This record gives sequence, structure tokens and C-alpha cells, in this order.
Amino acid sequence: MSEEKTELSQGSGTSLPKRSTVSEGGDVVDAIDPILEKRLVRKLDFAMLPLFTLIYCLNFIDRTAIGNAKIAGLEKDLGMTGFDFNIALTIFYVCFTIADIPSNIIMKLMGSTWIAIQIILFGLITLGTTFIKTYEQLIVTRIFLGIAESGTLSGLVYLLSRYYRRKELVIRIGIFFGLSPTLAGAFGGLLASGLLSIRDFGVVHSWRKIFFVEGIITTGVGILLLFFIPADPLKSRLLNETERELTFARLNADQIVKTNGKTEPASLKLVLQSLNIWTMLCSVCFLLINISFQGLSLFLPTVVNSLGHFTVVEAQLRTVPPYAVAAVWCMVIVFWSFHTNQRALPIVVTLVVEVVGYAMAISTKNSRARYAACFFSLVGTEPVGPMLLIWGTDNAAPDTMRAVTAAAITGFGTIGSVIAVWTYLPQDAPNFHNGNSVNLSAAAVAAALIILGASYLRWENARRDRGEQDHRLRDGMSEEEIQNLGYRHPEFRYQT
Repeated sequence: MSEEKTELSQGSGTSLPKRSTVSEGGDVVDAIDPILEKRLVRKLDFAMLPLFTLIYCLNFIDRTAIGNAKIAGLEKDLGMTGFDFNIALTIFYVCFTIADIPSNIIMKLMGSTWIAIQIILFGLITLGTTFIKTYEQLIVTRIFLGIAESGTLSGLVYLLSRYYRRKELVIRIGIFFGLSPTLAGAFGGLLASGLLSIRDFGVVHSWRKIFFVEGIITTGVGILLLFFIPADPLKSRLLNETERELTFARLNADQIVKTNGKTEPASLKLVLQSLNIWTMLCSVCFLLINISFQGLSLFLPTVVNSLGHFTVVEAQLRTVPPYAVAAVWCMVIVFWSFHTNQRALPIVVTLVVEVVGYAMAISTKNSRARYAACFFSLVGTEPVGPMLLIWGTDNAAPDTMRAVTAAAITGFGTIGSVIAVWTYLPQDAPNFHNGNSVNLSAAAVAAALIILGASYLRWENARRDRGEQDHRLRDGMSEEEIQNLGYRHPEFRYQT
């Protein structure tokens, strides 16, 4: 197999400073200037990470606001009884799952403007929830909220992959996806407690204030993002021409087939090939983790409220510390993964922490111990979702497969959220033994699958090292056919 050379786009006529090195075959190739690269990465980090963290925070706050509204009188005002609340949550996640992959394909066609449009839509839907008067109207808002929010996470991950190298994505996705839910959970609790403490304004009272303020904030941010969200590097105003060429050079250096930033046309064949055994394993593990994380996120106010005789505001405030600790732990796991270039071991370790948390919750009725269990459970669960998404997209190529893989993992994994809303049922209060048992079992199964998956990837990498997959690269293949091999290319190595 001939060694591929990095080619830089020459369309602008801009000279990109570089250093020359000699390959093993004696060819002179262009090496990326590390000083310029470091400067570019720093610029991308400052421009994109705070923005993406804000976007997903808003996505998560609007999604879980119903949990804060529940203990503030939502059910009573809408005449909800029995499983009505669980049904409303289920409908959101069903619609989210169905719309996720189509949304990400639209994102690939329309670009990042689609993300801004989504934010405006789910902001307006959240705002509209303020004025509902019946349970049926709540169901309608949850249907449209699920459709509007689908694809936001996978779209952000796809956009990041157009700027960063594979090894760099672990920290970037870990920061925005790992921190956002914990920050959103903490901020959502603080905001809800603050809003419930101030006087009502007009028809906007009690739980309605939560949806009203959060909806206005989200819609406003979405409108601003129409003008400020970074576009694809091919046409992003964030980059000058030298930086654009450097971005493509970095992506080329990370690819078996050099594309200079160009993406292959989306096709049904590539979409179907994206749904391979590794994507499915990550999706199943994401599903199992979502049972725990989404369940705890939605019902944490209810669980905390069952631990003592608290006012509504006091219960909201007690949900904040577990999220704060989880944010710190998530960063520890992400940086560990980045510096050791490992994915499986950090995931398994944090799953063990989760198992300990749920074991504590099951084995005691002491309110203080059960509150401590909330910390362990949330801390152990929080980093796993980001790490699985990172790992899945790490091992996906070419571009279309990366987009579909991100959507498949989050979309299929959202089925876990559907299960989650039925794990914490009213008749199981206050100890929620059944829900905690389900979550413990899900974490244990996920850990076993992660170990099996990592073993499979190491076995497959060894086969490629021995040349057992070289037959996939046939004589006479076109450049497009070689590019579309993606993760199946004999020189591609899985991240473990």
C-alpha cells in the first residue's frame, strides 16, 4: 500500500507555514507547525466550547424543567393522576428517538444553522408550556419538544469532528456534553428555587414561571446563534484562510484518505454501513446508562423530596450539590482518558462508582445515606454517556458515518430514557427500591459489554496489524471507493 501524503488546499493562494520531514519511504512530506496548531486549537476552544456548553445546557434545562415543575404543583393544576406524568415523559423520548437520525442528516445538508433553528423551536415550545391548561395540551408540547430537541447533541458532536482531530475530541466532547447536564441540573434547581420564591406575574404563577423564564432565555439565545454559531470550516467566518488550510491539514493528518475538508455525498449505503456492530454496542450501552442518568435527572427532585420534610424550594436546592460533584468527576475521567489515550478503563471505573451508589440506595432506609447514594449514583453515571459518544465517533469514518453514528448512539440510546421514566413510580416511593435495582443492573451489564467491546477492538486491530484485512483495498478502486471504506480501511485502527 502506498503511503498517503498530506495535501493542502491551494485555492486561496495563502502560504501555510510548515516544516518538512522525511517519511519512512524517503518522500518529503509537509509537517504541521506545532506553534500555529496550538494557536488554532486555543482559538477554536475559546470560540466553540463555551458556546456548545451553553447550547446543550439550554437543551437539557428545557427537557428536565418538567421534573422541577412536578413538585411545584404541575400535576395538581393539570388534573394529572396515576401514571400521567410518566406517560408525558415517555412521549417526549419516543419522538426524540424517531427524529434523531433524520435531524442529523438535515444538519449535514443545512449546516450549523439547523442547530440555531432547533434552539429557537424548543425555546418557543418551552415558553408555550407556560400557558397550557390541560393534560392533553402538555402531551402536545412534549411531542413537539422531543422532535425539536432531537439531533442537537449529535449535531454538535458532528460539528466538532469537522474541526478537531480524533484524539482531541475526548476532551472537547467531554467538556460540553459532560459538564452541560450537571451544570443544567444545578442551575435548573437554583433557577427553579429562585423563581418559586418571587411573586407571581399575571397568569404566570408557581411552576409556570419556570417554563416562562427558561423559554424566553432559550429562544433569545437561539435567535443570536443564527448569526454567531460557527459554520463548517469550509465556509466558517471564524477562520481566516491560513487557519482554514491548517484545519484541513490537521484533519488530513488524522485520516487514512486525505479529503482537504471535503465531505463525501450522503448515501443510503453509507448510512446502513454506519449501523455496524460497534455502533450498536455503543448504542446499547448508551441505552443502559440513559436508564439511570435520565431517570435520576428527571426524578432527583422527587427522590430528594422523599428524604425529609422539605419545602419545595429546599428540595430544589438539595438537588444542586450532587450535580456539582458530578461535574468535577466528569472532568477527572475525561482528562484521564485523554492523557492515557484509553476509553474502556475510565468508563468501567466510573460504572463501578455508579454501582456502589445504587447498592447504597437499595440497602438502607437512612435518609442521609440515601442522599449520599444520590451523589455516588449521579457521579458514576454522568461521565459514561459522553465517553461512549466520544468512543463511538472516534471509531467511525468517513464523514457521513460519523454523523449517523453520533445520531444512532444518542437516538437509540434514548430508548433508555423511555424505560427510565417507568423506573421511579409513585407506588415505589419513598425508597424507590425497584428503580434503583434496575439502574444497578443496567450499570453492571454496561460494564460487562464495555469489557467485551474493548476486547473485540483489540482483536480486530491485531488482525489488521497482521494484514488480514488488506484484501479490502483492491487494485483499481476509485478514490471515492477508497474514501468510503472509512473504518473498514486496512490502515484504520480502532481507539480502545
